[in-house]
Amino acid sequence: MRKSILAILAVALLASACSKTKKSTCGEQICTANFAYIMISFLDKDGNPTEVKDYHAINLRTKDTVKSMVNVSINTVPGTFAVVDDSHITKLSDGGDDIEVSATSVTGNQTKKGILKVSGGKCACHITKVSGPDQIKFD
Repeated sequence: MRKSILAILAVALLASACSKTKKSTCGEQICTANFAYIMISFLDKDGNPTEVKDYHAINLRTKDTVKSMVNVSINTVPGTFAVVDDSHITKLSDGGDDIEVSATSVTGNQTKKGILKVSGGKCACHITKVSGPDQIKFD
């Protein structure tokens, strides 16, 4: 008897779950479980990764500082940073935002900047790099 009641409850629960429809303004999407991020590397004049100080990334549309959660776990190559990741997806526009990255060379004290255009938005599955450099080279 107890098994019958549990079976009936399970069927009722499954039936009620299937009858609920989730409305979305984005339409139907199939997204992967990947966690996307965009990297930038600062190089010395010979093209080798170099240590930098005062690294910053700023969304030029919102004026907000952008900090990737990925840097905590992968910042093992000097001068290489995850600029932005999927944790910022809803803070980025679907048309793309310009993100200015800058850093100063520890050895030459020269500051270099670059701009990456990155799209996101509430209907995007992942952030996407639209344009911009992968590397910035000091003179």
